Amino acid sequence: MVDDFENHCWKDIVPPDILDIYTHYERKTFVGPAPALLAIDLYELAYQGGPKPVAELHKTYASSCGEHAYAAIPATQKLFAAARAAGIPIFYTTQDTQPDHVPTRVTATKRRNVPRDPALYAIKAEFKPQPGDVVVPKQRASGFYGTPLLAHLTQLGIQTVIVCGESTSGCVRASSVDAYSNGFHVVIVEECCFDRSPLSHKVNLFDLHHKYADVLHADEVIAHLDGLVVKKAS
Repeated sequence: MVDDFENHCWKDIVPPDILDIYTHYERKTFVGPAPALLAIDLYELAYQGGPKPVAELHKTYASSCGEHAYAAIPATQKLFAAARAAGIPIFYTTQDTQPDHVPTRVTATKRRNVPRDPALYAIKAEFKPQPGDVVVPKQRASGFYGTPLLAHLTQLGIQTVIVCGESTSGCVRASSVDAYSNGFHVVIVEECCFDRSPLSHKVNLFDLHHKYADVLHADEVIAHLDGLVVKKAS
């Protein structure tokens, strides 16, 4: 039987000898106190071309996560609904599109930089920000680097950052490591994160889970948030 700590999407690619090396990281995982939801880059660009295999889309839509992005929508919508019902703060990140904010030769990643319609960095309608939510523009992979996100979370007394979004190997990873480095308990919601490559998705979740974050299933996180609603009502 697979131990609960390793009962995640990487169990079909990580062999027993590697799991044995990482046994020193095994621990109790949990959703910590005073949480906020951090949604990383749930913008239109990641969904271009529709729910098709990325191999069919990448030549036309280099930033699309295709079918992987669309597969995560239902679970992410449930996560948002639970977060809103619990009344926890919700933060989004997206690309800073103001042309006078970034030098022309500076990019968030090493990928070839091509002009894009700023409208592609609008949050997808399924996750549209509501009054009271905060959208944080960023210029680098991490939602913390060069932004006021840390100050916002600190002033609100947040202790736990619940992370969803894309890409697992890029902005989700960078933001999660920075959140951990800044002293937050980090929870990554497995079914609510995605990447262009399932391999990159699984390997990065494996690595983050063992070193910096608790990777939990969506139903576990939602159940915890539902419990906060019950506590408020009692």
